Amino acid sequence: MQMPQTIRIRNGQKVRPTFSEQEYANRQAKLRAHMAAANIDAAVFTSYHNINYYSDFLYCSFGRPYALVVTQDTAVTISANIDGGQPWRRTQGSDNIVYTDWQRDNYFVAIQQALPKAGRIGIEFDHLNLQNRDKLAARYPGAELVDIAASCMRMRMIKSAEEHAMIRHGAQVADIGGAAVVEALHDQVPEYEVALHATQAMVREIAKRFPDGELMDTWTWFQSGINTDGAHNPVTSRRVNKGDILSLNCFPMIAGYYTALERTLFLDHCSDEHLRLWQVNVAVHEAGLKLIKPGMRCSDIARELNEIFLAHDLLQYRTFGYGHSFGTLSHYYGREAGLELREDIDTVLEPGMVVSMEPMIMLPEGLPGAGGYREHDILIVTEQGAENITRFPYGPERNIIRK
Repeated sequence: MQMPQTIRIRNGQKVRPTFSEQEYANRQAKLRAHMAAANIDAAVFTSYHNINYYSDFLYCSFGRPYALVVTQDTAVTISANIDGGQPWRRTQGSDNIVYTDWQRDNYFVAIQQALPKAGRIGIEFDHLNLQNRDKLAARYPGAELVDIAASCMRMRMIKSAEEHAMIRHGAQVADIGGAAVVEALHDQVPEYEVALHATQAMVREIAKRFPDGELMDTWTWFQSGINTDGAHNPVTSRRVNKGDILSLNCFPMIAGYYTALERTLFLDHCSDEHLRLWQVNVAVHEAGLKLIKPGMRCSDIARELNEIFLAHDLLQYRTFGYGHSFGTLSHYYGREAGLELREDIDTVLEPGMVVSMEPMIMLPEGLPGAGGYREHDILIVTEQGAENITRFPYGPERNIIRK
């Protein structure tokens, strides 16, 4: 029996999209305008973020490749048979082709069905691996493969009004997660119990606000003591002690749109040196909030904030940049790397952009005040300045939790 290489699975009805149909039409129209200007016949996206951005489909890879093929006339998602009809139900403004496991490289057969021929194909140089790039090139021997990732990143940097509304929801949900952290916090509680409580609160709130949405990937990192030294350290079974430095990190995920709340906390009391270091980081945070406005260059913001740390002899303890773009991103896939508040990024802030302000310093064990200090707010850049959409309090006056 000859089993098929590709199939169509239109199981059930299309779901309510995350954004309006016009929003996806606008995104694809901007993409096609760029393709026409760059003489690109088709784009073959492979990344989580671009497939999600242009089609509303967020795939779960599990070792299988996915794609979105866009031409001037069509847009088609390519998904694996293991996912059934879910990719078709979720895909907006696009068709869907399913590839099977019956033969090797049916994924590329599906791409060719969506794109029989092309002379110039846009791919994501920062995502497509070498093996699959070579296989794609072999399917189109006369085509030129050019990078489209950087241009799409620049287009995604300016968020629409609907994206701003989504990100506001995310920030509000993160604040609810932060309150749940404080609620669960007490002496000798394990980190994972605090994290579980916050994550459950956020997932339930997302379900209430988005009853037609998929619920996946929301998480909390709650770190204590030495575990605060890294921004992305996983939750452990370590028990919280009075006087511990703590990191609250709540990350609601809504249809691929990540938002974040990060705060330094202490349980019961805070040593004098911890307090001094915390206050310096808060001062940098507040200065950074004032610098986020249209016309400011990312690198200039970083350099100006460096001077505050330098004045306190703490610059050597800074661990990463001062903030980054928000939109369709996650801890396991990409973000707009061209919009990070770092010394090597010269992007100029524009109205519509969404960025965080999140200074962090880390002093290693053995030094007075050891631990990681981090505050994090999300701001929408406006014509006049920036709107801070994070409401959870920060600093020693509110976040020394006494129970």
